[in-house]
Amino acid sequence: MTHHDFEIRQKKKWPWVVAGVVLLLIAAAVWYQVAHKARTVTFGTTLKVHFEPAMAGEERLIQFVAQHIAPDYGIKLEAEGLQDPVQADRAVAEGKYAATVYQHQWWLKQVVDANKFPLTATLPLFQWAFGIYSDRYRAISELPQGAEIVVPNDGANQGQALWLLQRIGLIGLDPAIEPRTAKLKDIKENPHGFNFKELDLLTMPRALNSVDAAIGYVSQFDAGKVPREKGILFPPAPRTFASQLVIGTPWLADENIVRLKKAFADPRLQQWLKETQDPLVKGVLVPVSAE
Repeated sequence: MTHHDFEIRQKKKWPWVVAGVVLLLIAAAVWYQVAHKARTVTFGTTLKVHFEPAMAGEERLIQFVAQHIAPDYGIKLEAEGLQDPVQADRAVAEGKYAATVYQHQWWLKQVVDANKFPLTATLPLFQWAFGIYSDRYRAISELPQGAEIVVPNDGANQGQALWLLQRIGLIGLDPAIEPRTAKLKDIKENPHGFNFKELDLLTMPRALNSVDAAIGYVSQFDAGKVPREKGILFPPAPRTFASQLVIGTPWLADENIVRLKKAFADPRLQQWLKETQDPLVKGVLVPVSAE
């Protein structure tokens, strides 16, 4: 019998330990830079407030506050458009903008969870009119068995669309999940056999003639030249999806940021939303509801 000499060696773990330490040091350095940057940024009395360019009503809202309310609080506002919403949130977190007005709390949660931005929703500003549109039918009750329905492809707004369908009794969602964050996989009851398709909100108007219905914001269908008459349901906008004044957390106590919050909380803003005849705002941005 031949004997083979061998020894069992334990695999060295030190390279992984070193790699872990390096990653921790990098993370600490990044957080130090963010914190140091936050300490060095100060806001003057002229404040840049972000709006999403595709949402023209947002710019009008900032302009109204700038012209009619902000001077009473000793500040000036500049409306700044940036199409990429995540980069806009990054700019607010870094102190490049004083605030942004485009997002509801569910979108903000999605962004913060993914990017760890230090952002705080301070107060609701308005509610986006949201509806179901169709090129083929004039009422919800006309939607056929197996109808193809387009919903937003981003998680936060898809939740709003599916929650709407559940509220009017067309689908049932998994009771174990928060309905405002629902995804297509959470549909547990679909008695009409609807076929759901996901699309970016901005492409919905162009796709409307190829599907049975689409669910999204009135502002985006307006921007896509879809007549309001194509809307087959405009439910009351729920407060939980109200757009928020979002501010970088390190500056919440900054003197001019406090003035900014007071200006947007001024009751004249809600009164304007109720009474304005501006076609970019009326029926698109509505006052914040009680519920």
